[in-house]
Amino acid sequence: MPQIERGRWESLAAEPEFRALVRSRRRFVVPATIFFIAYYLALPISVGVFPQVMSRPVLGPLTLAYAFALSQFAMAWILLALYLQRARSFDVRAARIRRQETHEVLDAQQ
Repeated sequence: MPQIERGRWESLAAEPEFRALVRSRRRFVVPATIFFIAYYLALPISVGVFPQVMSRPVLGPLTLAYAFALSQFAMAWILLALYLQRARSFDVRAARIRRQETHEVLDAQQ
């Protein structure tokens, strides 16, 4: 990275608005990822630790393990919808920061 671009990046990364955007995105992504991994791993762990409970029929031949496995699809879609909703606000904030940075670069060149 050339020195001029590195300096611009470092100044942008130091901006409070940019740092707030990164913090808010991280506050959503990290817990959502931890939740997803825990929910995903709960099925094989539950089947291994509680096989009698997970083999109980819930609805006809559908066992608790199969119901939980199917719920993972719903959970993934819900998590996706929540991320898409939040990503819109992240994108708007990032566009505002880019626009401000572009204006500053153009002003500096004139």
